[in-house]
Amino acid sequence: MSVHVAGVDATDRRGGWIADTDARLASFESPARSVLEPYVSSLTATDRITIVPDAHYPFHPSTGMVTDPAVVGSIADHLAGWTEADVAIAGASDDRIAFDRTAEYLSYPDIVERFGAEIVDLEDESRRNSVVTVDDEQVSVSVPERLLDSTVVVVPTLRPTETGPVAGGMRALGRLVSSAADADSTAVAATRTVEPALSVLDATTAYAGDPIAADTLFAGPTQRVDAIASSLLERSIEEDPVLRSAFGVEEPSITVENTGGTGPDVDLTTLRRRLPNGELPPRDETHPAVTLAYRLYARVAGDAVPPQLESGR
Repeated sequence: MSVHVAGVDATDRRGGWIADTDARLASFESPARSVLEPYVSSLTATDRITIVPDAHYPFHPSTGMVTDPAVVGSIADHLAGWTEADVAIAGASDDRIAFDRTAEYLSYPDIVERFGAEIVDLEDESRRNSVVTVDDEQVSVSVPERLLDSTVVVVPTLRPTETGPVAGGMRALGRLVSSAADADSTAVAATRTVEPALSVLDATTAYAGDPIAADTLFAGPTQRVDAIASSLLERSIEEDPVLRSAFGVEEPSITVENTGGTGPDVDLTTLRRRLPNGELPPRDETHPAVTLAYRLYARVAGDAVPPQLESGR
């Protein structure tokens, strides 16, 4: 099965961040529709759809470190037009912050109000246990029932993890389940258990050492989209335990099809060359991109800038 790609018309963006949500929604409408349309039949044969974005505090979408809520809103808008299914945007609270607060920081309440979706904290969901074989080992995972009882669309942003490999949809699902196994095995087991219908890679703003306006959306099977994302970040699939478990020892051959729309065709070689070559900052170091992005968010939303980000202001 192919991975589909569409370029975003960046005429008004000019390489910078557009704070206006309406403007971003308008620019993402056509490419989102074009990458979703090949999968309409699998997305609409359900009465419940759960969208899983890459959403964590304290990153603003302008950093490329989290999924742009306007991309999620564009997806929700098309799904609402194609089906009467209940649509939810899901994440999970952690030991630092509740998911509804993170969602509010990222402006998801505005998105769900526009498109009739709801915000779901998977930490509040009942769970079911499942055992999956990963690399000849039995891995037990505890999965929120919402992910098992609905059609799941994973929407990661294009970025690496702190340890280097691509973040991707498989690892996004792995963060939402509980397991005694390591994070890599958990990500593989979570993906095989949930069996997401689709992954939409938000490469409108990517992070690869620095934020960059990549103005691209990809859609396809989660493992294949993760492999494309890894290639774009020039990470080795063979050296990534998650992708190696997904594909085995052979590097996958994946066809990428431009789907048209109002944006330009996407050339992967050109896009790969445009992306910076870098990793995430250390956990104990506040990267300048975080500080600048949060100040931008604070100006737009009227929130306070955390004291740890005030230095050098």
